[in-house]
Amino acid sequence: MTVKDILAAIQSPDSTSEDFAALQIPESYRAITVHKDETEMFAGLATRDKDPRKSIHLDEVPLPELGPGEALVAVMASSVNYNSVWTSIFEPLSTFGFLERYGRTNELAKRHDLPYHIIGSDLAGVVLRTGPGVNAWRPGDEVVAHCLSVELESSDGHNDTMLDPEQRIWGFETNFGGLAEIALVKSNQLMPKPDHLSWEEAAAPGLVNSTAYRQLVSRNGAGMKQGDNVLIWGASGGLGSYATQFALAGGANPICVVSSEQKADICRSMGAEAIIDRSAEGYKFWKDETTQDPKEWKRFGKRIREFTDGEDIDIVFEHPGRETFGASVFVTRKGGTITTCASTSGYMHEYDNRYLWMSLKRIIGSHFANYREAWEANRLIAKGKIHPTLSKVYSLEDTGQAAYDVHRNLHQGKVGVLCMAPEEGLGVRDHEKRAKHIDAINRFRNI
Repeated sequence: MTVKDILAAIQSPDSTSEDFAALQIPESYRAITVHKDETEMFAGLATRDKDPRKSIHLDEVPLPELGPGEALVAVMASSVNYNSVWTSIFEPLSTFGFLERYGRTNELAKRHDLPYHIIGSDLAGVVLRTGPGVNAWRPGDEVVAHCLSVELESSDGHNDTMLDPEQRIWGFETNFGGLAEIALVKSNQLMPKPDHLSWEEAAAPGLVNSTAYRQLVSRNGAGMKQGDNVLIWGASGGLGSYATQFALAGGANPICVVSSEQKADICRSMGAEAIIDRSAEGYKFWKDETTQDPKEWKRFGKRIREFTDGEDIDIVFEHPGRETFGASVFVTRKGGTITTCASTSGYMHEYDNRYLWMSLKRIIGSHFANYREAWEANRLIAKGKIHPTLSKVYSLEDTGQAAYDVHRNLHQGKVGVLCMAPEEGLGVRDHEKRAKHIDAINRFRNI
C-alpha cells in the first residue's frame, strides 16, 4: 500500500469509512524534518542570516505507533507558522530539548524523542486510524487539527486546558507534526473541516485563527466587545489578518498598523478604514538600542485619536514585542488592556510602568487557545464569518523556501503547503457556500 492508494481513496466520491479502515497504511512516509545533529549549524550568525532552507529536510520516516486517544491523519495540506521558522533556525533554543523532556514523561511519549523532528502545527486531511478510546472520529472523516496537546491529569487544566502543566504545541514541542504526508495527533485535536474550503485553505487558519480568537475575543484574553477601539499591529499578517476580521465581525473599531501601502490595501479590502502605515509615517520608537523615544509614543497616540474621535485605545493586539511594546502600553486608555502572544522583534520588553500602574492598565499573556476556543474559531470559519488569509501555496519539497519567506517577512497572510494533495483547489464539498464567499476567500491570493 502506498500514499497513492490513500490519495485515490480520498479523491473517490464513493469511498466509505469501511474502505478507509481497510486501507493498509504505509510503513513510512515523507515528512519535513530538522536534524538533531545540526542544531549548531547557525552558531554565530545573526537571526536574520539563519537560512531555513539549509536546515529543513524532506525525509522518508517510519510510521509512529498509534496510541490510545490518538489518530493517524492523511495530511492533504498544511501551512508554515512562525514556530516552524523558530524550529528551523534553532531559536530561541533547539526544540529537541522539548522532545527529550516529553520523552521522559511516559513510555508512549518516548516515541517523540528522536534524532529528527517532524514539524508543523496545522493540517487539513482525512482520518486513517484511531486508537483505543476514540469514539468521536472514524476513518474517512475530513478534519482539520488544532495544535494544543495536553494530558489533563492535573486539575490545573480543567477550567482552561491551556493551563495544564503538560500543555504542549503539537509539531513544535511534540513530534510527528503536520508538514508531512501523515501526522499523529491526539483525537481531541481534531475538528470538522470547513466544507466550502479547499484542503490548503482549510489548513491555513488553524494556529493563527485560534490564537487571535483567544487573545482578542475570549474572556481568557481581552474579551472584546462592540465599540472597542482595537489597535492591531501587523494587521495584514498571519495573526493580524484574523484579529482584523474578528474586530470587524464583532462590531469593534480596528486601527490597523501596517508597514506598506500594499498591506494597507489588504486591510481596506477586509473592510478596515483606520489604517496607519508606520513606515510611511516614520515612527521610530527607539532612539538607539537601549533608549526609547516617548515623543514618538505621543505622536503615535495623537495619530490614533484622529481615527477614534479623540478616544484612546481599549485593546492592543500585541505580538511584535520589544520594538513596539513601550508604545503599546503608552497609547492604551486608562483601564485598557494590552494582550501579547509573541515577541517577533525581541522577547525583552521595556515600558514605562508609570503608564501601566497609575492608569490601571492590564497586560495579559495569551498563548494559542484551549479546546473550546479553537473549536469556536473553526466554527466561525465553517460558517463563513471569518475567512482564510492564504496568499501562496508551496509544494512539500519547497517547504524550506516557504519557511525562508516567512522568516524574511516576504509573505502576506499565511502560506500553505501541499502535502498529499497533488494540486490546489481540491477538497471543496459545498460549492454553493463557497460561491457566496469566494472574493473573501481569495482576498490574499489576489494581491
